[in-house]
Amino acid sequence: MLFPSSHAPATLLVRRTLTGAAAAAVVLAATACTPPGSIQGVDVPAWKATALPSAPGTVLEDAGKILNRDPIVRTASGVPAGTYTLTMTCDGGGKAFFAVSLAGRPLTEAGAACNGSRETARITVPAAGEVKLSTSSVDAPIIYAYHLAASE
Repeated sequence: MLFPSSHAPATLLVRRTLTGAAAAAVVLAATACTPPGSIQGVDVPAWKATALPSAPGTVLEDAGKILNRDPIVRTASGVPAGTYTLTMTCDGGGKAFFAVSLAGRPLTEAGAACNGSRETARITVPAAGEVKLSTSSVDAPIIYAYHLAASE
């Protein structure tokens, strides 16, 4: 090698380029989630359409905003006994909790990280009856969506 120092600027350029690319990736990943301050202005039906599309065999579903720490409770009557999949997602940071009960008896509790990813839990409903699902978060404000659908 005649001029060993001639490679130093190229190495430095590659290092700077890679550092810049890594920083850009971090920024893009961070902006993929909905920042907490913008939750109040989110169009929930539009967000749900892409975050958690409808599923066949759904017996209970909901989507909305949790702006404070109060749980949001939904019920479905006449749910047949069987095995179901609870699919849930949320956004805005923190975590959301989903508690499922049958006729007042707890069946399961599940949680989802509010980063836009989907989480699932299998639930066995031992007898037909009224299923109640409570959604809550101590990390409000968040947006959430879930559906409880018969497992195939």
